[in-house]
Amino acid sequence: MARSAGKKRLSLKLGFSFFLFGLINNVLYVIILSAALDLVPPSTPKGIIAFCNITPALIVKLGWPYFLKGRIRYARRIVGCCTLSFIGMLVVAFHESLYSRLLGICLASFSSGLGEMTFLQLSTTYSRSVGGRSVGYFASGTGAAGIVGAFMWWELRGLGVSTGVGVSAVLPFILPLAYFFLLPRPAAFMHQSSSLSYTLVPADDLETEIDDLSAHDDVESRVEPKVSVGLSAADKWRLVKPMLLKYMLPLFCVYTFEYTINQGVAPTLLYPVPSHGLISKIIHSVRDYYPLWQLVYQTTVFFSRSSISLGLKTLPAHLLPAPAIIQFVILLLLVFESAVGLLPEDREGGSIFLVFMLISIEGVCGGLAYVNVFYRINQEQPDPASAHNPEITKQEREFKIGSIGFADSSGILLASILAVPTEMELCRAQVARGKFLCRGL
Repeated sequence: MARSAGKKRLSLKLGFSFFLFGLINNVLYVIILSAALDLVPPSTPKGIIAFCNITPALIVKLGWPYFLKGRIRYARRIVGCCTLSFIGMLVVAFHESLYSRLLGICLASFSSGLGEMTFLQLSTTYSRSVGGRSVGYFASGTGAAGIVGAFMWWELRGLGVSTGVGVSAVLPFILPLAYFFLLPRPAAFMHQSSSLSYTLVPADDLETEIDDLSAHDDVESRVEPKVSVGLSAADKWRLVKPMLLKYMLPLFCVYTFEYTINQGVAPTLLYPVPSHGLISKIIHSVRDYYPLWQLVYQTTVFFSRSSISLGLKTLPAHLLPAPAIIQFVILLLLVFESAVGLLPEDREGGSIFLVFMLISIEGVCGGLAYVNVFYRINQEQPDPASAHNPEITKQEREFKIGSIGFADSSGILLASILAVPTEMELCRAQVARGKFLCRGL
């Protein structure tokens, strides 16, 4: 009984740690997107916020795994991410200049991109069964970040940008606290059958295990000597090539369509302020629609990204492109609703409900694509050519899950570029048919 309780407690600590990693790492990103209307002047397209919020993260995900060699220093990375996020949010909070705020957003974006890659790579330092759960909890945390971030800004925006963003700047300090004082080290799961106790993650590198079959009981096997081996450019290309169509393309398409909707179409999905019904309790001004759509989207993303941690089955490999196809259809429908209207103008309540449903499906598709792709990469078997070398196998697992983030970030970057002309053209189309709400933002 005590042994079972110890295993459960260990798993809870692991799950909560990775959930916090996903939540805190992504929450600032969501706050910035949710605050887009408040951070830039009305005449500035909100897509510029998405552009600055993703480009530095894309640079990190493109450069770090492909050009960095050798072991990952997890402790240094996490402390660095915390510091950069804190500084970036302070710059956004206490500088009213547009360019200064964009610089602060870039710093926070760099930190978020590096953090996401780091925590996903950290999941590979555990056995596959434990690592798979870690990815599920991390994805659930990133989904929760959407709800928490959107809700936080919904509540904090009344305080103004300086106070609202300034309060959120303290959140990154949770990352190193969880890493040093809560997260169990991988060896605890290797030997949990023989000992219920575990030690906390040291300030130095984590000792790593490759998979369940590579675990050894002797102490020497857990204290690896410093090594200088690393993956060459040819090794990395060999690992990336089979993932291009299988994982990267579906993820790229999902995020391109998803963020084009969120940053280019959603700001134009505006209706007169309702005077009765449930929606009138939520919408008090035209400016409330955009954060409402963000909240609906982030809520459904949370539930779909939590599918694995809730014990639901993963998508079959042949269905990984399905979310992208559905996202494209939703994009077309919402563009048509914004420009022309799917329902007559006297049925605004029906239009609001239709948009609510479409954005909900959008969030479900985006969350399922994210968690299933990263889970499947975490569970892939090592290359037989390098299976004889545990250090190389470890670095290959870290590289593969770290390199895939380039796909979603490049999709978001493309969407942020598309969002600017999309928002402007949709607003022009609305004005041409006598709907001027988008001009009042």
